[in-house]
Amino acid sequence: QVQFVESGGGLVQPGGSLRLSCAASGIMFIYTMAWYRQAPGNQRELVASMSPVRSTNYGDSVRGRFTISRDNTKNTVYLQMNSLKPEDTAVYYCNILDRGAGWGQGTQVTVSS
Repeated sequence: QVQFVESGGGLVQPGGSLRLSCAASGIMFIYTMAWYRQAPGNQRELVASMSPVRSTNYGDSVRGRFTISRDNTKNTVYLQMNSLKPEDTAVYYCNILDRGAGWGQGTQVTVSS
């Protein structure tokens, strides 16, 4: 079973940027990969996804600010986050789209002045 390790989170001021990385333990190029996030008291929500042929989808709240990318040679998925807002504060996870299991530890993103 493919497992994931997320990194790159941190504390950033509103309007700032972060780049998250997600390293997969196995082959991921055949899967649609996704980033999710979960804020305290909220359900986990889908942020962005990218298919094996690199078609993308974004949640309404992040479209135009976040960019998902992947490097299949490194089994790594990225999430470039720009123009961050306090409401982007959450733990961010990556996974195979709709897998629903095999979650990593996630990486905390906090947007605050």
